[in-house]
Amino acid sequence: MDTNFSPAAISSIVLLAVVLSTSTAFLEPYDLLYDNAVNAFYNNDYHNVVRYMEGALSSYTEVRRTRVRCRLTCQDQHPFDETFTDLRFSDVVLRRAACVNRCIEEKLGSQSVHKVSEDVLQDFHRRIPYNYLQLAYQKLKQPDKAAAAAHTYFQANPEHVEMGQDLEQYKDLQGVEVEHFVDREARPHQHSFAAAVKLYNSGEYEAAIDLFEEALTEYYKADVECRALCHWPQRFEGYDYLRYRYSLYEVISDHFTQVLHCEHECVRDLANRPGRLSPMENYLPLHYDYLQFAYFQVNRLEEALQCALTYLLFHEGEESLVDNVDYYREKLGHDCKPREEAAWYLRRHKQELDLLLIGSKTMGVEFTEGNYWSSSGGRDDLNRIPSGTDGWMEYVPISEKKNVSEAAPQQLKEGGPLVYDSVQLVQNSAALNGTQRVLLDHVMSEEECSDLRHLAHAVTMAGDGYRGRMSPHTPNEKFEGATVLKTLQHGFEGRVPMRSARLFYDISERARRIIESYFLLNSTLHFSYTHLVCRTAITGQQDHRNDLSHPIHADNCLLDPDANECWKEPPAYTYRDYSALLYLNGDFEGGEFIFTEMDAKTVTASVKPRCGRMVGFSSGGENPHGVKAVTSGQRCAVALWFTLDPLFRELERLQADEVIQALDTQSVWGQGLNINPKDEL
Repeated sequence: MDTNFSPAAISSIVLLAVVLSTSTAFLEPYDLLYDNAVNAFYNNDYHNVVRYMEGALSSYTEVRRTRVRCRLTCQDQHPFDETFTDLRFSDVVLRRAACVNRCIEEKLGSQSVHKVSEDVLQDFHRRIPYNYLQLAYQKLKQPDKAAAAAHTYFQANPEHVEMGQDLEQYKDLQGVEVEHFVDREARPHQHSFAAAVKLYNSGEYEAAIDLFEEALTEYYKADVECRALCHWPQRFEGYDYLRYRYSLYEVISDHFTQVLHCEHECVRDLANRPGRLSPMENYLPLHYDYLQFAYFQVNRLEEALQCALTYLLFHEGEESLVDNVDYYREKLGHDCKPREEAAWYLRRHKQELDLLLIGSKTMGVEFTEGNYWSSSGGRDDLNRIPSGTDGWMEYVPISEKKNVSEAAPQQLKEGGPLVYDSVQLVQNSAALNGTQRVLLDHVMSEEECSDLRHLAHAVTMAGDGYRGRMSPHTPNEKFEGATVLKTLQHGFEGRVPMRSARLFYDISERARRIIESYFLLNSTLHFSYTHLVCRTAITGQQDHRNDLSHPIHADNCLLDPDANECWKEPPAYTYRDYSALLYLNGDFEGGEFIFTEMDAKTVTASVKPRCGRMVGFSSGGENPHGVKAVTSGQRCAVALWFTLDPLFRELERLQADEVIQALDTQSVWGQGLNINPKDEL
């Protein structure tokens, strides 16, 4: 029996013992299981990877299911009545809260155990666990399960070209059948809808009707669950209620505003496929659109009339549907009412829609209930096929998303002076098959590269710059990083030579001046973020590897390969205008920097890193890029992002400027220097 335990495993045992001793029920927290699975992966313990990761996925699902069930049960037990007073409102809210807490702890154990970080939540939303699982199942010679995990991951990460290639390889493996390629996280309402559309398009109307009805049932169920999950503690960006002493009513108002916003987002979430930026247009009403045609095809005119009337609840007065309604009424000789489930749904959320309409007009954006559902336009007659015959359509968002081209520099120029005599132009935009791109050599000397590599080995920490995630982009590499201010702090403390720490600062300023000059910018280029980063291939995990070290992306917008667009909106760093990568070495295998087309597949240029080489480019959707897998050795670089907007200057850089100024004026000698990254200027 193996008696070697990792620190993570020991902490897990201690935590479980403490919780089990104080709770009648217990579900292992999924973040702890996830962490154990990742550690097992790096130790090549693939049996435990599967054990812990499958357990983490199961625990994640159960936590979500329990929260929904408890919230809905307590909501029914403690309803708001018509006598709405401050005291009655507070009483119901407190009773619901106590009920929910009691319900959850009875089923899961202490709630504090199941509080997880935002990073872990994002990993589960992005289905990262399935990437680990497909690699583990592959190592364990279980290709059928590996195929299912890979397919599940790919559904939420369609830009991951290499995973798509892996799936093609799985198809050729013995023992892998078509039915093994299943989406383990498929949402029932979307699965039924897509299957119904296929049946409709093939003329199998009776079977399509059954699946459309099933899809509607699942949709309304998913909507209730989604809204229930909104009634939890909310995050308030930029607010600190303890510090600013907001009144009780202001806090309550802000909380329920956030809840309302969350519930509104459920409409988009339920219409959005995993990994896609654009929800399906007109998703819920389209069910009734298809159904009225399908019922018409099988001569069930009363049901067709009901569905047509229901569609008009969402898009009042749409001419083609009004004509259809008149046709059905004439044939039947009587009228019907819209379907009750949709009428109830709209009554239930009418206040929300009204608030959205009022808020949009306040912000200068004209909404209507029609474009809330993004109606796809009119139709000519009853024989017209509903819009979106493949079951999915691109959404015209009500938030008026902006294409990245709108934010491109007004005058795209290049070819300015390179500032330093040693710097050599290797390729311009034309040679790199794009716009606002440049490749330069000799930005640093061999000696400077060597000094910075030694500095990197001393100051970088695993996960720095990636919210503590050691492998943020691929489980096959380890990422370590450090900022300029952290490096200067190490230098002042004597942990690294101050000369080397100062070199990092000076080299990044050199890069900034070159980019600003070469692209002939007519305003100052400011640092947005500066990072000394090394990525290292993990030994034993490179066999048959064909994923990317960094997936294809753009730096200031959300790349949407399906729509061939890049949306300049959060969570993208929309204020970044130019980017640069200054390489410290080339003694590794793989790791080429690549530019692609907007489809994230077609490579337009490839750059092999080496000491002193720098690639610079504008940060928008005109320059999608990524990094090929580092399969052996370590690849180090200074990564730089710049902004033309002084409001988004890097805080740590401003603090580093003060440190350098203090050092240059000799004002710090003999009196100490306080360098705190969290200080406010």
